Amino acid sequence: MSLFQVFQSHPALFVTAVVALSLAVGSFLNVVIHRVPKMLERQWRAELAEHAGQEPAREPRYNLVVPRSQCPACGHRIGALENIPLVSYLVLGGKCSACKAKIPPRYAIVEALTGVLSGYVAWRYGFTWTTAAALVFAWAMIALAFIDLDTFYLPDDITLPLIWAGLLVNMGGVFADLPAAVVGAVAGYFVLWIVFWTYKFATGKEGMGYGDFKLLAAIGAWLGWKMLPVVILLSSFVGAAVGISLIVFARHGRNVPIPFGPYLVLGGLSAMFWGDALIKYYLQAL
Repeated sequence: MSLFQVFQSHPALFVTAVVALSLAVGSFLNVVIHRVPKMLERQWRAELAEHAGQEPAREPRYNLVVPRSQCPACGHRIGALENIPLVSYLVLGGKCSACKAKIPPRYAIVEALTGVLSGYVAWRYGFTWTTAAALVFAWAMIALAFIDLDTFYLPDDITLPLIWAGLLVNMGGVFADLPAAVVGAVAGYFVLWIVFWTYKFATGKEGMGYGDFKLLAAIGAWLGWKMLPVVILLSSFVGAAVGISLIVFARHGRNVPIPFGPYLVLGGLSAMFWGDALIKYYLQAL
């Protein structure tokens, strides 16, 4: 019996395999979340130097592979046994094995979230191409959410390829037909573009970044234009609830910005899983 037949005959085994793989993907996403903004900063510095007619500063090689992961406190290089997703964090008690400095729990959170979300995708869609596509979408959403939380930036290096990937996926009608995906990408961008300029003309301030436009365009390309109202309503509602809670309970200043990307991510994932049910419920309520 081939592996293909085993996974088709034993859905629980397939879900388990996806979770195990996704924990490793979650570990890689931690690298992406940490390094992509730094890589872009280096690129911007080099471009600024070139525009100024200066020689860009020579910096050590830095990408998603080099240098090897190390403790930021003491420089201890993380060995293979110290880099097992979730397991190493628990065994080490959330501390560096060399200097005992605390490892931020978010690393374990990203790995666990990736595993749980991927397991749900595998359980929901089964051993199909839809699962493969949905996993790519979910992993990109996780990376974008945490990068935005850290830097208030949604990198074009992720959002733009995600738009094209969504259109390619929907050439086969995986989540929506191709016309709906194209309209979703265009409408997703321009809806927030209009909100941005309306708010700026009214207040003289920028309420969001262009990365949010591109993220909603990517979600529209993947899920189609019909899901955009669900995404916008969910993200706006959750964002407003969190913002008000921070102001009331955490004394978060009203003028202190809050990244909108994570709420778009939450709305996009919710729409992918339960969008049709939410639309049906809303129409019945009306």
